Amino acid sequence: MAKSPEAFRTISEVATELDVQQHVLRFWESKFPEIKPLKRGGGRRYYRPEDVALLQRIRSLLYDEKYTIKGVQQMFRDQGSTPKKPAKTSNLNVVQRRAIEDARGDLIELRKSLLSLTTGD
Repeated sequence: MAKSPEAFRTISEVATELDVQQHVLRFWESKFPEIKPLKRGGGRRYYRPEDVALLQRIRSLLYDEKYTIKGVQQMFRDQGSTPKKPAKTSNLNVVQRRAIEDARGDLIELRKSLLSLTTGD
């Protein structure tokens, strides 16, 4: 049975959804104070939907748009610690989201190739 979009997620569920390791999520928590999962007995983390959306945005900026950690931190500071929310994708499943991310990555690479052709690099 699938969880509702409003349900809290464990670190393993979020790691699987974002296709990153759990230690990466813990590292991002140390770098981005905006990420505030609930911590229960034994230190278990439970991510709210807004935490997951923020993590998706961070992942996209780091992996797809090739920002550095410092670059994303600066972007968040410039936006007043409330980064722009990504487009709502709660109606998409993981496979659909990943296909969109892959297509976006392909488009970014195509753009880079076209720019290098026009600049003669």
